[in-house]
Amino acid sequence: MQNISLPREVVPGLSDWYRTVSRDLPWRRDPSPYGVWISEIMLQQTRIEAVIPYYNRFMAELPGVEDLTACNDDRLMKLWQGLGYYSRARNLKKAAVTIVKDYGGVLPADYDALRGLSGIGDYTAGAIGSIAFGLPTPAVDGNVMRVVTRIAAWGEDITKPQTKRDITQALREIYPTGDGASLFTQGLMELGEAVCIPNGTPKCAECPISHLCLAYGQGNPTDYPVKSPKKARRVEEKWVFLLSCRGKYAIRKRPESGLLAALWEFPNAPKEEIPAEILTKWGGDPNAMAKGPEGVHIFTHVEWHMTGLRVELSEQHPDFTWATPAEILDIYAVPTAFKVFLKEMEKERTE
Repeated sequence: MQNISLPREVVPGLSDWYRTVSRDLPWRRDPSPYGVWISEIMLQQTRIEAVIPYYNRFMAELPGVEDLTACNDDRLMKLWQGLGYYSRARNLKKAAVTIVKDYGGVLPADYDALRGLSGIGDYTAGAIGSIAFGLPTPAVDGNVMRVVTRIAAWGEDITKPQTKRDITQALREIYPTGDGASLFTQGLMELGEAVCIPNGTPKCAECPISHLCLAYGQGNPTDYPVKSPKKARRVEEKWVFLLSCRGKYAIRKRPESGLLAALWEFPNAPKEEIPAEILTKWGGDPNAMAKGPEGVHIFTHVEWHMTGLRVELSEQHPDFTWATPAEILDIYAVPTAFKVFLKEMEKERTE
């Protein structure tokens, strides 16, 4: 395996550039350890523009670690509704409990201690450590790996764990401390998000360190990073039942573990099951079924292809929780996987 090294001039080049171009984002105005932590968790797998309103709402209601530990689980899920990857929110609360118990309610200014908290991996520990505490701890994600492999024209497969470790070590050898660590970390992030972009042609003319970039010098920046192809996602086809009775709809809580754990959903079943048989068990009339909306939701490793079925029941079946459209929208945390069916609730509430 070819070794990777980075020129030290990358640090001032990126840091000075970041000072002039950094966007006004709420978590940058007051980079407290708690705020950096919440923002970094929210930003995982989620666009910045989508995160901003969630971050503002979350911080207004839960401005500190103690507030997070005291938050009711259902309320926490409701605050998170729409962001997806709900295990992130559950891990936030677990980590907050540990922070109160072991660290007096204050995030520890130590990489290994941060890394030991629920939901905090290498990247998040590096981001909190460098941005909030000025520690020389690289935060290496896909954006940073793309930037680094282009600078070094380094062709190792970034899907391999060793490649990430090598990139982290190469950065560690040039990392500054104090305010410099914060600037450099955020400069790397900003460059990867806005200039050295993942899809399409990178904006090399806008890059402050293009003169240090070997891939740019060779004229082939899009050859990097090298990555093995992803496996195809599994497709699951489902019936989703909009069961109504006297102005209320049936919902149920998902299992406490697994995909979308402990969130609320509309009753559903695999497409291979016969809707009429399912409905009969719930006391419904199969002849009264009407076609509902259709939707597709894409997770990391699976796709749900959903077909809605509307049915009015004469009695509220005890297997379900029954709630009005307004209650479903305002109180219960129903994930965006069911957004086309939530739109039906919006229509019902409006009417």
